[in-house]
Amino acid sequence: MTLNRRQFLDRSARVMLAAGLTLSAVPALAESVDVEALMQAGPLPEMALGDENAPVTIVEYASMTCGHCANFHKNTYPHLKSEYIEKGKVRFLFREFPLDPVATAAFMLARCAPEDKYFDVVDTMFAEQRKWAFTNDPYNSLLNFAKQIGFTQENFESCLQNQELLDAINNIKNRASSEFGVSSTPTFFVNGEKVNGAITVEQLDEELAKHL
Repeated sequence: MTLNRRQFLDRSARVMLAAGLTLSAVPALAESVDVEALMQAGPLPEMALGDENAPVTIVEYASMTCGHCANFHKNTYPHLKSEYIEKGKVRFLFREFPLDPVATAAFMLARCAPEDKYFDVVDTMFAEQRKWAFTNDPYNSLLNFAKQIGFTQENFESCLQNQELLDAINNIKNRASSEFGVSSTPTFFVNGEKVNGAITVEQLDEELAKHL
C-alpha cells in the first residue's frame, strides 16, 4: 500500500511518540558485523560522501523523525564532515531506517529530489525537524516543507505514491534489522563495529582514533 494521506495521518501521530521513547541517547557497547555483507548494495543507490579508499567507513542508519539523529546531524556531523570526510579519512554512508510513516515519507521525498541534492535535503530536514515532523497535521506540514525545497503538490503526491520506492526503503530497513541487528536510531557501524545511540564530537573522535 502506498502512503496515502489517510494512512499518513492515522498512523503518524500514534507511532511518533512511541518511536521517540525507544531511542537511546548514550552509545551502547559495540559489537561487530560482517563488513562484506554490510557493504553489499541495496535496492537503491548508496548515498555516500568521501573517498572510496578512505581507511574508515561509517554507515549510519537513521530515521528522519528521530530527535537524536537530528542532534547528531546538527552538532556532530559538521565536525565529522570537515575533519574526517573532507580530509579523506572517512567514507560516510547514510541509510534509511524510518521508525514511522512520517519518517518514511520524508525519506521518499529526499530520494525524489535530485540525487546531488540528497544530503542537502536531509540536512535541511534535520535542521528544521520540528517544523514538519511534530505537528498536529504532519501531512500538510511536510507538504509545506517540501514546497520550500522545490516540490509542487503534484510531484509531492506522486513521490509518496511511488510503491517501488516505498518497498525499497522498507527493504533497506528490514535488512538492517534482520541481518545487522539494527533496532533503534541512530545506529552507526564504524568499519563494521556497531555503535548504538547518539555520538558527541568527543565520542566520535575517540571512536575514530581506534581505526586511524
